[in-house]
Amino acid sequence: MLPVSIAVPNSASAVMPISAAQSLPFRSRVRSVLVVSSDSSLRERLRHSLTGLRWQVLEAQGGADAWVASQSTQLEALLIDPWLPDLDVNEFLRDFHRDYPHVDVMLTDGVSAENSPRSPYHQELLYALRRSQEGDSAAWQSAADMDEGGGPTRLSQLAHLPEPPLTSRLPRPAEQVAAEGNESQFQSGNYPPANSILTAGATAAGRVSAPLARKEIPASERIPTLIGTSAVMLEVSRRIRLVAERTTPVLIEGPTGTGKELVAEALHRLSNRSRKPFVAINCAAIPEALLEAELFGHTRGAFTGAVQGRTGRIESADGGTLFLDEIGEMPLALQSKLLRFFENGELQRIGDNETVKVDVRIVAATHQPLAIDAQKGIFRADLYYRLAVFLIHTPGLIEHLEDLPQLVNHFMEQMGRKSPVKRVDASAMARLGQHGWPGNVRELEHVLERAAILAGNEPVITAAEIDFGLSLMN
Repeated sequence: MLPVSIAVPNSASAVMPISAAQSLPFRSRVRSVLVVSSDSSLRERLRHSLTGLRWQVLEAQGGADAWVASQSTQLEALLIDPWLPDLDVNEFLRDFHRDYPHVDVMLTDGVSAENSPRSPYHQELLYALRRSQEGDSAAWQSAADMDEGGGPTRLSQLAHLPEPPLTSRLPRPAEQVAAEGNESQFQSGNYPPANSILTAGATAAGRVSAPLARKEIPASERIPTLIGTSAVMLEVSRRIRLVAERTTPVLIEGPTGTGKELVAEALHRLSNRSRKPFVAINCAAIPEALLEAELFGHTRGAFTGAVQGRTGRIESADGGTLFLDEIGEMPLALQSKLLRFFENGELQRIGDNETVKVDVRIVAATHQPLAIDAQKGIFRADLYYRLAVFLIHTPGLIEHLEDLPQLVNHFMEQMGRKSPVKRVDASAMARLGQHGWPGNVRELEHVLERAAILAGNEPVITAAEIDFGLSLMN
């Protein structure tokens, strides 16, 4: 679920950042609620009811997803199903209350969790639970009209109103946006479809020949940390969910800057090993002379400078997941030693005569074409086939440009935690849509950070602040 942020206006002319929420909040402070249930229909009904009451709604289908979503924003409340598909709900709530003692926690049967504080908006949560069982779009439309024409709708006025229609919250068509002015659409937080942005941008640059079609994404397929609802990003989420609970080795392939480590972390988080360590090592960042000791560990005096023994990364990951980033950079001599570990699950520290049995799940990542490298002899073919039992491809940003508005919103919201939230206007979005993104999502994050700095104290980032620097844009 994509985290949503809404800036608090300081004046009548203040503007908000990119948002998938309602056009304007009727309270001065954003109230965020996380809905956790494996029942997608229940989540949808609660989302409709809560957004009608101007709540910012995040969703998770299980306990593991809920932990990730709860870290992405400051929660006012948690609505959770008494049964979770992956975790014991009582154990989850005990840990959740320890880490988030000020969050109002309520079960979807209307019972408040033990020792949970009550939010000032507790009655709205109860109301939303009740209204999620009913429906009448017309009454909600009347309430919406009253809200726009006569000020904020009070809870008492909503007491007999069913949930709002979904269509009332969808962005307006691109043609209507064009007629009324793109800028007003961005100011209200209702962004035009990505198609209209990209058609005016990337198509003009010759990189996109037709509008990119949006696909309705089942909520059950979404992984909160993977931003984007394009078909290629949905496929990444689907593959993660298919293989997460297995011990099958996974090879993640994709260009630099596409979030391969995020995929590895999601695999670990959704697995049975989630309570054990997730240990990552970048095979390209450690000198060849030290990489073996870093992986396998060493005893005291095993080599010059080894003044004390050290446990290797593989052994540190016992019971959990070992993530070998940039595995294609590993020297051939070390590849053979790693292969022996794969075959019998035993490792031998440098300078030690005894072996140690270790149980780890191997996840590797590379930006190189390992299959081709294996054919050329640059990479061991037998090791490649051990690693590539299950493949996940992380797409370059140019492959899912329709996710650009969501990604921009995500990064602006992240930056807003340390400094005032800025908004990206239509001209800046069009310029972003024209870029080739050789550095992918990581480059986008850096470009937006640079733009926020260049904008100074201005609340709006325009095309003038979008500077691609010396990137390989052409």
